[in-house]
Amino acid sequence: MALLVTAPDEDTGRRIARALVEERLAACVNVLPGVRSIYRWKGAVEEASEVMLVAKTRAERAGALAARVRALHPYELPEVVALPVTDGSRAYLRWVIAESR
Repeated sequence: MALLVTAPDEDTGRRIARALVEERLAACVNVLPGVRSIYRWKGAVEEASEVMLVAKTRAERAGALAARVRALHPYELPEVVALPVTDGSRAYLRWVIAESR
């Protein structure tokens, strides 16, 4: 399972990513800079620079990971989108399972 999370800046993204990995909610979190988000919020179209987090975890941990993101995140409504992983390197996927227990 991969979860996508946006954060307002790299420091916030790194803080959330480190907590998720340290707490074994994710095996790995990539922090990708340079995301430009355009979205509607409270009736207005907004635009912001953000970072994207890609957290890899077991499907069974997705709910706990999302709850932890909401607890750590400064946004009123943080983005947390779960995407199923249907295939990949078997060795890598075994590692994700082992490290997100």
